[in-house]
Formats: sequence, structure tokens, C-alpha cells
Amino acid sequence: MNKSYSLLLAVIIALAGGGVFTLLHIPVSWLLGSITSIMLYSIISKKTLYWPKSFRNIGIFIIGYSMGLSLTKEAMVFILHQLPSMLFLTVLIIGFSLITSLLIAKLTGIHYPSILLGSIPGGLSQMLVLAEETKDINVTVVTFLQVVRLILIIFFVPFLIFGPFFHNGENILPTIEKPASWQQLFPDIIPFIILSLILVIIFKKWKAPTPFLLGPIIATSLMTLLHINGPELPNSLLEIAQVFIGINIGLMMHPEKLENKWKLLSLGVFSSALLIVISMMLSFLLSQFYGFSLATSFLSLSPGGMDQMAIIAHEVDAQLAVVTGYQLFRVFFIFFIVPPCLKLLFSRYRKEKG
Repeated sequence: MNKSYSLLLAVIIALAGGGVFTLLHIPVSWLLGSITSIMLYSIISKKTLYWPKSFRNIGIFIIGYSMGLSLTKEAMVFILHQLPSMLFLTVLIIGFSLITSLLIAKLTGIHYPSILLGSIPGGLSQMLVLAEETKDINVTVVTFLQVVRLILIIFFVPFLIFGPFFHNGENILPTIEKPASWQQLFPDIIPFIILSLILVIIFKKWKAPTPFLLGPIIATSLMTLLHINGPELPNSLLEIAQVFIGINIGLMMHPEKLENKWKLLSLGVFSSALLIVISMMLSFLLSQFYGFSLATSFLSLSPGGMDQMAIIAHEVDAQLAVVTGYQLFRVFFIFFIVPPCLKLLFSRYRKEKG
């Protein structure tokens, strides 16, 4: 199939899925609709559509800019006071992952380090890179478990958040009230784009996690701290970002390849569901202690991708600064603190196994 035709077909299928989900009033319709329609096309046609990584990066870049807008000086001072809670809750969630991965390894007889890397709630692409760089890791198992968790979170969390139980509470930090029109973006957004791209290049050279997300987040928050306010984004641009990210995720989903792996699948689903429940319980404590809405607390601790949680936070008018702060802290913790700890753990594991 011609690349241009394949790319156009991917966009048409994703827009059709997003449109149907919007008509059905399904939460985060453009993200979930594009994921579902692309995944179904891949299963039925047994063909893989072409989608450049650059398009996925554009979607993440847009979400990163939107997240950065919420990090005002007041919000960042507020988040700094949250650092002890961020550390405590992040360690608890990762600790729970260690326990469940040990249980799955014993029940399946599969290599424990591979199960562990598949169970840690980091970004899918980053955990796969870590798996490829770690000796004796079964990358297939890591991918399988990470995708199972990703599927559950992407489809389950929005329905929880949009339910009457979570969708309550008042914001205690300022949020973006109304998106602007396309005409209001230029020329004010140009310096934000330039600085964001510069930081993306720097973060890529430093091999930092998710540079296309971190670049605009940090660039926009720095500009905001200098009292240079960026223009707000129109809803249609955020929906385009959802579609771009959704197509990329949909192309990674291959449930048809899970045959003869039902034991690992059931245990993966069980451990992921438990992780969501644990996050939910901890979010109740966070909400009670700091007065956040339940939606804000749950999205802050939910073990999904930071960009996906930000999209949902936009939809429910959650406190995006809080969600960004907690998710960003976990990303940095997992990618700068966890790897050396895992290397030490795996080294001891190999010695014990002789």
C-alpha cells in the first residue's frame, strides 16, 4: 500500500471512529474512538497502516504546551509543597508493582525481571527502551504486560472519571476557562514554539524521557514565570492532538496475537486492575488531605501515560497543574531513580540463580 494512501486512510478511519464515539457521548471520544477504529481495522484487514512517528510527536507536543500553560508561578509553588507526598505515593505505587510482579512470575514461571519491567507503570516506549538495554530481558513479555495495562487504563479510567462519583469537587488552582479561536494563536504562540523546539532538541541529546512532551511543558511554564502568557488552545486543536496520539496507540494494539497466552493475559489484567484500585484508594487519601477533587487526585496517581491523563483532565476540568506535577514527578522518578535500582536488583537476582 502506498504510504500517502495508507496515511490518509489512517486519518479517515480515526476521524470516523472519533465521530461515532462523539455521537455516542463516550468520554474522550476522539482519543478512544481513533484507538478503537484503528485497532479494529488492523484486526479485520490484517494490515498495518502507515503513521509517521513525527505525527505522534506533534500530538504530544500540543498536549505538552497545554499542560505547561497550567504551571503558573502560584501552581508551581503549590506543587513544590507536594514533593513529600509525590515521593511517598510514587514509592507506594512502584512497591505494589514489585509485589504483583513477583506473584505473576511465580504463577507463570516466567523470568521475574521481565515481569517486573512489564509491571512498572512507566511510559510504554520508555519501558521498552529500558528492557532492550537490560541484559536477559524478554522484551516480548515486557511489551505484552505494558500493552495490557495501557489498554485497561485508556478505556477504563475515562469511564470512571466521567462517572458521577468522581466528577465533583471544586478547583483550588486556576484552570483555563475557555479555549481561544485559531486566529488568536498567532503571532503570540511563535516564541513558545521556538523555545519548546530548542528544549526538545536538548532533551533528545540528553536522552531524557518523552522530550516532545517535556520540551513544551518546561518552555511554556518558563515563559509563564516570566509573565509572558501563551495563548490558549482551541478545542479543535486539542482534538487533533487526540487523534494523532490515538492512531499511534491503536497501531500498537494487537490483541489478536494474544492467543495461547491466556494465563499471562488474565494475570496481567488482574494486576493492572489491582494497580488501578490501589491508585484509586490512594487518590481518596490525597483528596481528603489536600482538598483536591477526586477526579484530580485519581488522574494525578493513575498509572497511565502523562499525555493521556492530561487529555482526560482537560475534558473533566480537573486541576491540570496538579495532574501534571504528580505525573511528571513519577516519570522522572521511574527513569532516573528506578533504572539503577533495577540493575542492582537484577544483578543480585542473577547471582542467586547462579
